[in-house]
Amino acid sequence: MKDRDGRLVGDLQQEDFRIFQDGQEQQILRFSSDPFPLSAVVLIDDDLTQKQANQVQKSLIAIAAGFGPSDEVALVTYDQFPHTVCDFSFSNDLIYTQLKRIELGSHFSMGNSGPLAAGPTINGQSQQTGVPSVGARKQSVDKDLDDALYAAGEMLKGRGRDRRKIIFLISDGNNSRTNQHSFKETIQLLLTSDISVYSISVGHAFLQHETTRLERYGSYTGGDAVYAGKAEELERLYSRVAEQARNQYLLLFSPQEADRSKDYHTIEVRVRRPGLDILTREGYYTSAVNSPH
Repeated sequence: MKDRDGRLVGDLQQEDFRIFQDGQEQQILRFSSDPFPLSAVVLIDDDLTQKQANQVQKSLIAIAAGFGPSDEVALVTYDQFPHTVCDFSFSNDLIYTQLKRIELGSHFSMGNSGPLAAGPTINGQSQQTGVPSVGARKQSVDKDLDDALYAAGEMLKGRGRDRRKIIFLISDGNNSRTNQHSFKETIQLLLTSDISVYSISVGHAFLQHETTRLERYGSYTGGDAVYAGKAEELERLYSRVAEQARNQYLLLFSPQEADRSKDYHTIEVRVRRPGLDILTREGYYTSAVNSPH
């Protein structure tokens, strides 16, 4: 919940909220504003332009500062395929060290004639992607955003219900047409696993259509999408996004007059205080309610 200036609003009470399922108002049975520990996959776009990659590279170590000792974090980069840099860890020192060791690959923003970089390296070791790069020409987008989010969802779905599960995505929003998993399939996995996507959009994606996909992932899952144009803005947004993900209102209700023939149900949350930006998922799957995840 944010005000018009983007500041978090933490003083709302149960009576300030109304919740609707499929257009029918529901009774709120439980309310909480207590912060949750996070289970997070930090998912980093590893096929940015040279300028974007340099900006993200300079800011990466600041990500660790957004997480506390009760948070578990995994690090993943992606281009055509996702690459796990570090599995879930509660050690902030380890996360900091691994972030410091990541060297992002990039391509040159030169239309159809720019050569691709050799790809990502960690500790000086090449991380082979299976995609030819030397002498290649960048004809089209060849990174799979949907598949990367699906893989991150698979990593998170088994984490405990007592934790808030998020994907912390840093990307320009570009997405190829060769994903194995569709947007719909990815959203279904995220919703049934209670995972929210928080995106930081870099480069010019905010001014182009690519950001729309990042915003859709945020709105569907109850996350958010913000834009950063400079390395300094990235560092500031990392902590802000982590704080926003941790500090959310929890509203519990038992659906009344629900159409039990449908698996997916829409949700609308309203607040009585004007001028607030409500960030909540747009719906849920009934099959997820009884899921062990």
